[in-house]
Amino acid sequence: MNKKNLNLTAEQKLVMFEEGTEPPGTSELNNEKREGSYHCANCGIKLFDSKSKYESGSGWPSFFESLPEVFETKTDYLLGYARTEYHCKNCQAHHGHIFDDGPQPTGKRYCNNGVCLIFKSKK
Repeated sequence: MNKKNLNLTAEQKLVMFEEGTEPPGTSELNNEKREGSYHCANCGIKLFDSKSKYESGSGWPSFFESLPEVFETKTDYLLGYARTEYHCKNCQAHHGHIFDDGPQPTGKRYCNNGVCLIFKSKK
């Protein structure tokens, strides 16, 4: 059962629970460079550390590593080919897709919709 936050915007609900996608290049988090952490906009669980964020050129906030055990994955064929989709393990909110074209040390790119994240600066 999805734990939906009633305070989400219409765009957040579309992306997180109807598996939509925000337009590339629209997230303010693309340019976020401060030290801190990224949390699920729906349930608040910490998903990524800022040390794993990098500029992928994709137009979405990208990370080479998530925190352990925070996501569940499934195969998505929406575009006609297999992609690995990931959801928050705590609330089942859709966040994005994982690709194998990221930097070392993992070689992964967690391509995350910015509307699904809340950045918390390390004070």
